[in-house]
Amino acid sequence: MGELQERVQGELDRLVDDGVESGLQVAVYRDGELIVDAVAGRGLTSRTPIFSFSAGKNVAATLTHVLVARGFLEYDRPVTDLWPEFGVQGKDTATLRHVLTHTVGLPAMPREITPSELPDWSRVCTALAGAEPRWKPGTATGYHSYTFGYLVGELARRATGRTMHELLHEFITAPLGIEGQLYFATPKDSPARLEQRAQDWPAATDDDDAILAPWESSPSAVFGNSDEILTADIPSVGSATAHGLAAMYDALLQGRLVDPAQLAELSAPAFEGVDQVFGNPARMALGFPIGRIGAPPEENPTAFGWPGGGGSYAYADPARGVAFALTKTRLLPNFDTALSVTKILADYLGR
Repeated sequence: MGELQERVQGELDRLVDDGVESGLQVAVYRDGELIVDAVAGRGLTSRTPIFSFSAGKNVAATLTHVLVARGFLEYDRPVTDLWPEFGVQGKDTATLRHVLTHTVGLPAMPREITPSELPDWSRVCTALAGAEPRWKPGTATGYHSYTFGYLVGELARRATGRTMHELLHEFITAPLGIEGQLYFATPKDSPARLEQRAQDWPAATDDDDAILAPWESSPSAVFGNSDEILTADIPSVGSATAHGLAAMYDALLQGRLVDPAQLAELSAPAFEGVDQVFGNPARMALGFPIGRIGAPPEENPTAFGWPGGGGSYAYADPARGVAFALTKTRLLPNFDTALSVTKILADYLGR
């Protein structure tokens, strides 16, 4: 590690020293080599898992592709082949491809599901199976905030007989040597806890026109620090180190998790439209939005990856052989830190 490590470390130290952030991790792989492994913040190491909200979708989507590679799942197989109860209310045409592109039509949890019900896997999946979609599967896209993890997770459970946290250990963390760095169900003794500058986070309101419930759209440190949530299998969110996320994505790029043909398929544009939840243009690959945050589409047209509420972010760029991740302990209502660090990386790589 050299110049890039020094530049990223300097930026992390500055953000913590200035009081903007309390704890940060950044890891970058390029063509199989770890070129950045930086950390800042008292009591934090680069191997301390941090609850990172929807950055966990990077892991859930990647694990789903590994299960496809192993023959357990198929992109265009009807959901009802594995989950017959799902085929009501016009959802009988839904496929795993629709789930991965957030086009299945269930962006929000059914109203009877509140945060206290999330650890009850059976109850959540029963509610989703009986729910009416907001649009016909495959005809529109909209961010599936919490439903995504249960949809892919229930298909995985029915195909393998195992839970998502068991499959994560078996197919990703153990083979890659990153045990203790990626979790859906975090052990009770996990050392990391979130901080939140509440005054910086806009308060959620009950809006009759909103698709997502307030708890689905506004990350909360109270939510993220709850032992009930941390230790539950909720594959739309998760705890991770930046190193674990970047190592997972590097393994994906290097052909250790899927072959080159599948990598090309999963990272190609699969659906484009207006996000029905947030109203922004959306370009979806299979399981990931396409592009790098803060960059014009033409700059990183093959990059894909998820941000997490509060400011965490991870992405992979097959064209450059780059895997990037940033995790953080302070929730902020922006991605300024991720943008500042990814700009350093982009400048170093010559864009």
